[in-house]
Amino acid sequence: MYLIDPIPLEKEALDGLIGSDPVTGIIVTNANHHRASARFAEQSSVPIFAHAHAFPDNRPCQFRSVADGDEICDGLRVICIEGAAAGEIVLHYAPDGGTLMVGDALINFEPYGFTFLPGKYCSNEKEMQRSLRKLFDYRAERMLFAHGLPILSRASERLRALLDAPSS
Repeated sequence: MYLIDPIPLEKEALDGLIGSDPVTGIIVTNANHHRASARFAEQSSVPIFAHAHAFPDNRPCQFRSVADGDEICDGLRVICIEGAAAGEIVLHYAPDGGTLMVGDALINFEPYGFTFLPGKYCSNEKEMQRSLRKLFDYRAERMLFAHGLPILSRASERLRALLDAPSS
């Protein structure tokens, strides 16, 4: 079990989420999502996986740098997204039709709906939109977001419609 961008939780809440499964690692999707990663990594004695730019200073001692195309475990691949937040990665989990797990590059909440991270939060909005096209190489039935509701079916189709829509 991997925790992605974990937030601080009381022990009872964490135990309810993970049950008796051991935590294998912590994954941080960008420089804005450190949250409780160091605390959980230390408590569980597990590594933190993230792009090097997610921790430009003061890397935790358990830090493990990942790059585009790396596989963290069987079926869990890293896709680096340039132009979004520093160190932005998307995770693709291949089993069961595929799942994409997005840090900040894509959002899905009102009043915006399913769309791109607003430009004011990007290092280069156009580069991010081009980089997101890498996701077309990965089949995904579902898409999970750090910010917003999940898409639980036809995620790849929804992504293609978003990326192929004319720019406004």
